[in-house]
Amino acid sequence: MVRKVDYDSRRRSILSATINRYIKEANPVSSEDLARDFELSPATIRNIFADLEEEGYLTHPYTSGGRIPTNKGYRYYVDFLILQMELLEEEKDLIQKEYENRVNRLEDILDKTSELVSQITHYTAITSVIDWQGKFFYKGLSLILEQPEFRDFQRVRFLISLLEDKKQRLLHIINQEFCGKVKIYIGEELDCQEIKGCSLVVSSYQVKNKPSGRLAVLGPMRMEYEHIIPALEYISSVLTDVINEV
Repeated sequence: MVRKVDYDSRRRSILSATINRYIKEANPVSSEDLARDFELSPATIRNIFADLEEEGYLTHPYTSGGRIPTNKGYRYYVDFLILQMELLEEEKDLIQKEYENRVNRLEDILDKTSELVSQITHYTAITSVIDWQGKFFYKGLSLILEQPEFRDFQRVRFLISLLEDKKQRLLHIINQEFCGKVKIYIGEELDCQEIKGCSLVVSSYQVKNKPSGRLAVLGPMRMEYEHIIPALEYISSVLTDVINEV
């Protein structure tokens, strides 16, 4: 009996596996890396890589080497390939406990939230109030600087300049209106030279049922979206409850 192959499904699975591996290891993914997992020959994987590269989802940094995701690849991954995003119960418990010691000043709550988001996500966390022009809180800059993408001094200088001296440019992006629970900007979608190789995940918190501020996570495009997205959604929900109880 001839086995029927769903080529589209296989291509999607290989694209997802390639992006997942690259997110975890930060190294270009070779056909040999995936061949055993899919019970396919490296040559078959290379052919699929070539198709995905031609369509703009993958690229390769060297003439003969593994593949890495493109901006388009990450966008497809976020929109269609992440099928289940759920925060672990122990992380939910940790978040709830962090807010048990009530703080009445909004500034202190937001500062504490920035630290919590950074702790949970392991990237740079930003909190803002829409009505506070030019002011936000951020934590975890050192965490993003530990990522291999930021070994370039020029990128580090640009990032620090954006957080310290050009806050309005970053706030303009973070405070934009959006539909849904989170908004994800990937690479070039940020339209900001200083962080063109980064991704920014943004959620809203509310006071009296009105969007009042933003929580954001800034990291490399190679960030763990499966974890960041539900974490930010959950923390925003808890923060909204905390603020409305103050």
